[in-house]
Formats: sequence, C-alpha cells, structure tokens
Amino acid sequence: MPNQKHLQPATTPTTLMDILLKWFRRIFPTPQAIALTLLLALGFLGVVFLADMMMPVFAALVIAYLLEGLVQSLEAWRTPRLAAVFGVFVAFMTMLLFIVIALLPLLYQQLAQLVQQLPAMVTQGLALLNRLPERYPEFINQGQVDQMIAAVRRELITMGQTLVTYSYASLVNVISIIVYVILVPVLVFFFLKDKTKIQTWLQQFLPKDIHLTAQVWRNVDVQIGNYIRGKAIEILIVFGASYLTFSLLGLKYALLLSVLVGLSVIIPYIGATVVTFPILVVAYFQWNLTTPFWYITIAYFVLQALDAMVLVPILFAEVVNLHPVAIIVAILFFGGFWGFWGVFFAIPLATLVEAVLSAWPRNNRYGSPEKTRKPKAPERDSGDLNRTATP
Repeated sequence: MPNQKHLQPATTPTTLMDILLKWFRRIFPTPQAIALTLLLALGFLGVVFLADMMMPVFAALVIAYLLEGLVQSLEAWRTPRLAAVFGVFVAFMTMLLFIVIALLPLLYQQLAQLVQQLPAMVTQGLALLNRLPERYPEFINQGQVDQMIAAVRRELITMGQTLVTYSYASLVNVISIIVYVILVPVLVFFFLKDKTKIQTWLQQFLPKDIHLTAQVWRNVDVQIGNYIRGKAIEILIVFGASYLTFSLLGLKYALLLSVLVGLSVIIPYIGATVVTFPILVVAYFQWNLTTPFWYITIAYFVLQALDAMVLVPILFAEVVNLHPVAIIVAILFFGGFWGFWGVFFAIPLATLVEAVLSAWPRNNRYGSPEKTRKPKAPERDSGDLNRTATP
C-alpha cells in the first residue's frame, strides 16, 4: 500500500511572510527584473531630487541623444566619428545662434506689441459684455454681467502682481539662461565625442546580466528616436504652414501665433485646444465678426484637421502605439511631477512604461518565468549596452 504522505496535496501558505514571498516571486520572477526595477528607481529618484541642480546635464543628455541619430547617419556614409560629431555640432550651434539672434528678437517684439494692446482688448471685451443683456435679455441679466466683469478685473489684478513679481526675479532667470547657453553646448559636444568612454565607465557599475534592461532599451530607443524625429518634422511643417497662412490673411502677430501653433503639437489633443483661444481672440479684436475673421477661423481648423488626419498618420505610422487615454493620463501624471518638462516628455516616458510592461517576464501556470522571444535587431545602434548585455 503506497505511503499516504506522498498522496497528500501540498499545503498552501498560511503565514503572511509566505504570502509576501510568493507575491514577490510572481512580480519579480528573475534577477534581471530586479536589476531593471532598481535601475528605473534610481533614474526616477535622480530626476526627482536632482532636477534643479542637474538640469543643464539632463538637457545636454537629451540634445546629445537627438543629435546622435545624425552622427550615426553620417557614420553610415563612412564618415569618421570625430568628423561627424564636429559637423553635427556646428550645424546645431548654427541653428541655435539663428534662433537666439534672428528669431527671438522678432518674437519678443510681437509679444511686446501684444502686451501693449491688451488694455484696449480688455476694454473692448468689457464693453461687449455690457451689451449682452440688451441683446439677449432672456439668457443673461446685468447682475450676471457685473459679476463676470468683477471676476475679470480680479484676474487682471492678479496677473499684474504676478508680472511685477516675475520682473524682480528676471535677473536670476537671465543668469540661469546665460549658464545654460554656455554649459549645455559644451556638455553636448563632450557627450557626443566621448560617448564610448562614458558608456564604458558607466557599465562597470551595472550588473553583469542586463539582458532584460537591454531589451527594454532597444525597444525604447527605436520608438523614441522615431517619435522625436517625426515630432520635430511635424513642428516645422505646422509652424511653416501656419505662418504662411496667417501672413497671407494679414493676421497680426503672425510669427508669435505660428510658433505657438507649432509648439502645440508637442502636447497631443490639449495643445491644439489651448492655442485655439489666443488665435481667435486676436482675430476677433482685429476684424470683429467680419469675413476675414471667418477666413482665419476656417483656415486654422483646416490646418488642424490636415495635421491630425494626414500629417500625423504619415509621420507616426506604427511608431507609438498608445491609446489616447494613455497619452492624456501620461500628460497629467508626468506634468504633475515635472511641470513643463513632464508634459514635454510625457509620450516618451509613457513609451518607456509600455516597453517595460511588454518585456517584463511573467510566470506561467507552473510557476516558472516564461521565456521571452528574442528581440529583433534594432534599426539604429543602441550603443555598447546592447553588446555587453548579449548572452
């Protein structure tokens, strides 16, 4: 007769420690998953706590990452790396000088003109509000108009106080900008020139087996590289089309508004909605509800429709496969953490989260980690990290 002890089923964990250990092994089934989690946690904490003092370094890293694609393109044409780095860096500095010397003064001039016209616009807007009870007495009365006017005046007083406070802090901002202008290009050059040396130095602090981290990096590198390259092209096209349209139709502050429209594509859905308001306000106070106003309105919405239905599908086909809800949640979440920069990098960070979740090892029904498929070769060189992590 067989031993009854061997026929008894295994007992389930009964203590809290057993339950926690089982959960931990299910979430972190391999040492590679633990290493990836530690690297992500260290990166997140570094950005959160060192963002203020290390912002020039972070900015230079991002710019160097963007320029690295151009350097590798030149290397593919058998250009020596040092010559490719110098060529790309000179082009970058030329574009930067053009923005600082030629574009920013024009933007500042149009912004100053718009600020000077704001009191007249506010006065005209208040007069329009006072006429609403006469035209639409069944929808609004004078008491409601008085409340709206009082609210507008309070907001204007608050804005004025904010501008005064900002003017006192402008000296500190100017000093910070000067530091950025000097430090960031220097750091960008050395990050490009000594990329291999920096990677080799950093790899001595990483675990030996980082196959999962390398897989995530390959996916993120291809996705983010294509996304940022497409986004830069989209900004230039939308800016150029908007400036041409606004200039031909005679809209005031065409350059300033076109820059806003171009930058609005950085924040999907939200950016286009926010930038619509200043364009319609400027057009209304310039022409009232006449034919040119409706031309500008129709032309602007046609541009937005062409961008959403034609340009975006062409530039971003199969680049970032994120649901619109995920994009909006990422903008709100990362924007809450890092403000403007969180909004700016919301989609790349969401892509990182999606790549981690896709590559994360999962337990099968027998309790052992599932084997992940071998990733395809990257479209661009991901650096020494991939070569070191190859099993």
